[in-house]
Amino acid sequence: MSRTVVLDPIDKRILRAVQEDATISMQALADRVGLTANPCWRRLKRLEAEAVIQRRIAVIDPASVGLRMTAFVGIRISRHDSEWLGAFAAAVRAIAEIVECHRVSGELDYLLKVVVEDVAHYDRVYQRLISMVPGLIDVSTSFSMERLKETFGIDVSTIPDS
Repeated sequence: MSRTVVLDPIDKRILRAVQEDATISMQALADRVGLTANPCWRRLKRLEAEAVIQRRIAVIDPASVGLRMTAFVGIRISRHDSEWLGAFAAAVRAIAEIVECHRVSGELDYLLKVVVEDVAHYDRVYQRLISMVPGLIDVSTSFSMERLKETFGIDVSTIPDS
């Protein structure tokens, strides 16, 4: 289990700001959080070094580039050994359309989020997955009809106080 990083209110303001705009200039960030540029830069670098900030990215609207369908794929498996897990993890990493993969509790073993153009595109992904990974008992897919909420950041108000 990873260790918890202690964050003060200024750290949280920095996190809020860079989640809203990763391209914010250092001076604008410093002004926004109430610091001068050098101390703000040092705090930002510490947050990166401690992997609180894992990376800064651009978020692409999938529909604007023709990827209008999101599928959630529940998987049940027959094997639970490290050899199988390695093969499964390699297959998931090799299929670009799989944007998230979670090992979950409950009736399923894994839950995938897949972003594709249409049902035919999803079927190609499905065929590739089942050809690469033996031991799948059940692969059950639900297609998203409407996205009601999507966030990429963590609401810093939910982070426990130190």
